[in-house]
Amino acid sequence: MMTKLRISIINIHGLLKGSGLEIGRDADNGGQTKYVYEFAEFLSRHPGVEHVDLFTRLIDDPALSSEYAVGVEAVNEKLDIRRIPFLGKKYKPKEQLWEGLDTFVTGVVHHIKFHDIFPNWIHSHYGDAGYAASELSTILNIPFAHTGHSLGFYKRKKLFENGISQQEMEKKFKFEARIAAEEKTLELSEFIITSTEQEIETYKPYKNFGLAKYHAISPGIDTRKFVPYYHKEQDSVKHMEEEQRKYWVAESISKFLINPHKPFILALSRPDRHKNLHTLIEVYGKDKELQSMANLVIFAGIRKDIARMPESEKDVLTDLLLAMDKYDLYGKMAIPKKHDVENEVSIIYRYAAEKRGVFANLTLHENFGLTVIESASSGLPVVVTKNGGPSEIIPTCQNGILVDPLDVGQIKKALRTILTDENQWKYYSNNGAINIQKHYSWLSHVNQYVALIDENLSLSSGAGIKKQHYPNINISRLKRKVENLLVSDIDGTLIEPKLNNPGFKELKAHLINRTEKMAFALATGRNLRLVKKVIEEEKFPAPDFIICSVGTEIYYTNGKDYILDKGWATFLSGRWKREEVENRLKAISWIKLQEEEAQNPFKISYYYDKEKYDYDQLVAALGKGWYKINIIPSHGQFLDFIPKRASKGNAIKFLCRKWAIPLSRVIAAGDSGNDIDMFRGAVKGIIVGNRSIELNHYQTTKSIFVAKSPASAGILEGLKHYKVIK
Repeated sequence: MMTKLRISIINIHGLLKGSGLEIGRDADNGGQTKYVYEFAEFLSRHPGVEHVDLFTRLIDDPALSSEYAVGVEAVNEKLDIRRIPFLGKKYKPKEQLWEGLDTFVTGVVHHIKFHDIFPNWIHSHYGDAGYAASELSTILNIPFAHTGHSLGFYKRKKLFENGISQQEMEKKFKFEARIAAEEKTLELSEFIITSTEQEIETYKPYKNFGLAKYHAISPGIDTRKFVPYYHKEQDSVKHMEEEQRKYWVAESISKFLINPHKPFILALSRPDRHKNLHTLIEVYGKDKELQSMANLVIFAGIRKDIARMPESEKDVLTDLLLAMDKYDLYGKMAIPKKHDVENEVSIIYRYAAEKRGVFANLTLHENFGLTVIESASSGLPVVVTKNGGPSEIIPTCQNGILVDPLDVGQIKKALRTILTDENQWKYYSNNGAINIQKHYSWLSHVNQYVALIDENLSLSSGAGIKKQHYPNINISRLKRKVENLLVSDIDGTLIEPKLNNPGFKELKAHLINRTEKMAFALATGRNLRLVKKVIEEEKFPAPDFIICSVGTEIYYTNGKDYILDKGWATFLSGRWKREEVENRLKAISWIKLQEEEAQNPFKISYYYDKEKYDYDQLVAALGKGWYKINIIPSHGQFLDFIPKRASKGNAIKFLCRKWAIPLSRVIAAGDSGNDIDMFRGAVKGIIVGNRSIELNHYQTTKSIFVAKSPASAGILEGLKHYKVIK
């Protein structure tokens, strides 16, 4: 065992809270949400784990519990739910969150730095969190593992087969972003966790399948909650609570039924076409003998008003009710509107087992089959799909019968066998209750998982095995408490060849030997290629950050590798329409587009005729959106158009917010009008002695120091003035 683990778990969508999950509320609150919460809780109990932080989205929606708006919720002394706000306050389905993931990543970095809770391992769930974990891993140099839960490749394939157009699918489900994120996760994650060996095969269509390592670890269930039907609670108060819940479960079912004392066939799932509930009703509805043996009870999510439900769920529930009517199953079939997922699901299984019933799961393909092990642990035999995980569970546990979910004859025969053969029923019931405890507990799951992390970290000295092959940006300085951040312009400030770069060697020595309490950034109008050129030619120490292309890009670097800050790009993209701006400027005859390398997604660069320059004409051409754009002429020949939000000053504020560096700790150095933007607010400024004419009127104040010396010598003068160096 290495040092104790601090693990960050990322699960961006769905609803997570410690006081009880709303499973079945909608398609985003099903098995994944339950799995993630229980995984986090049991992981936090492992002796080798110091702390677990579960990161999700903050939701402040009047239609939901106010608990989802609490920034940090302590679930137990070793588990916190940490909620990061992005894309507004309202609850949104997962498909609508892709565009905000870079903002989420920025929020997580800030939160981790501000609270000083740097993890040594990250685990992501589903494609959106896989994207976030890939970014965090790259920025923070922290290895991660991933659990897919479901894959975009198969969902897209299924929708395509159902006749949905490519355009419609992309608009609603963002498959391009999702599948790209899944590919990136396979490439960068240390390993992928699957529930079964079979599930590993489902990744084969991905280009990066061979780059990933896979470990099949069966999910667990809470075996304190899912106990056999004959278990009696020793605590008298808890026993009374359980009896009350069982009474209300019985009431919710029996009000539908003429003879509620018969055994029943139980199904419990979300109202999803893939769950194949209509086939179960068809089997039951066409078999009068089966109807005489047992009732049919279907819990299909939670509903108030079907008419107000999402279209796909509304369609499934409507079809179930129409099938009930078609086969005239009134008095024989129950379809309750709601149940308490947190407290009643285990009771529903036990109540069905007491009635000598059977659980049916006819999903077309089941990745794992959590309901199969929950029912087994309760002593309830199962008839279950042979496609996917159950084909590994049933041979292990001997708790039921595998069937083809589309073979009506097989399903009917299996249900009848279990309902009519008492010895067979007992055999499956007893096996399930015993074998689940052996093979499918969360304790077993987290023990295997922590052993895998320990092995990975010990073999890689904590960096993660794959991190030896990917860009390794050394930002350890930024993990510590930064006392000062020096931000310097390059041309005319850091270097001034006309004056033989006064003070440059001395400043360079200070920056090479700076302590971990000082960070350093370059802020320049140059593009990244030209910044790299200066660093290489001058043998300059690698900055922690580079703000370049007139504040439109931010990079992290170690001098060899450069990583773009996508959170900044996302921030700039709001209200910026590059193509439209470029089209409008075609009407101006005295400007000419610069070469391709001068352009980037947030900067349109031109050459212009100084004699013909007319600001009002540019504003008129840009139309009513002109105020969203910064127009920057420079050196009498270059003209840049960038988003209003883009500037060196705003980039500094963004970095400081992200890395929890107080603005009062920032010292910015510049020589021209383009640099004034950096000196605003609490930032301390240094104006070097060779300043341009537009800065001539500045005098030394509390927050701005006007140096006598030029270029780097002037920066040194300012750093001494602010007592950063002696």
